[in-house]
Amino acid sequence: MRQIVLDTETTGIDPAEGHNIIEIGCIEMQLRRLTGNHYHQYIKPDREVEAEAIEVHGITNEFLADKPKFAVISDGFIEFVRGAELIIHNAAFDIGFLNTELERNGYQERMEDLCPKITDTLLLARKKFPGQKNNLDALCRRYGIEHFDRELHGALLDSKILAEVYLHLTGGQTALALNSEGDGMDEDGVSHPRPVDSSGLNLKTIVANDDELQAHEAFLALLDKKSAGQCVWKRIEQ
Repeated sequence: MRQIVLDTETTGIDPAEGHNIIEIGCIEMQLRRLTGNHYHQYIKPDREVEAEAIEVHGITNEFLADKPKFAVISDGFIEFVRGAELIIHNAAFDIGFLNTELERNGYQERMEDLCPKITDTLLLARKKFPGQKNNLDALCRRYGIEHFDRELHGALLDSKILAEVYLHLTGGQTALALNSEGDGMDEDGVSHPRPVDSSGLNLKTIVANDDELQAHEAFLALLDKKSAGQCVWKRIEQ
């Protein structure tokens, strides 16, 4: 399944009070690797950006004056995310805003209809680090990610950071390198096994005994618990 790491910036904190999305940033992953595909759009709101929000993201009303409205960009955004798993930090906030914008513009579908799974990395972090700060900056410091000292938030930048945080949280490979020559990946970012010529090699087959198999299953169970049910090997078994 495609995974889309998503973040938004807004005019304020409550869409019920008429606040709008002013920036959407999305990063695409497949097989836990960045594909190089992304979606990024600034949006002209129906109201002014609050001063407190500008202090967070630095996006001014003057900058947004010539940007398209949500109605203009909505079809392209929907096409990009449809069918993917969404990965969002504090998903209730972003999904609430996106659903409000869709409703305002006459769409019957909601984000839950467009995307079969929505993963909230804030909930994952709270399970893994109960009682601790789990905002994006705190997680960057905890995992040694070098982007936490950014002065301003931005949807595309925060999506890139969150992609790295997500891989750490789910306990797997954390390299986000794009497709490069000789890495066994095609242009779509999909990995393919390379054939190995074993002719002439006297390879010995070693079969795991019962104790080793039990230890393996115990380790997978622990890994599945630590990754909040995201253990790839357990999924394959199912």
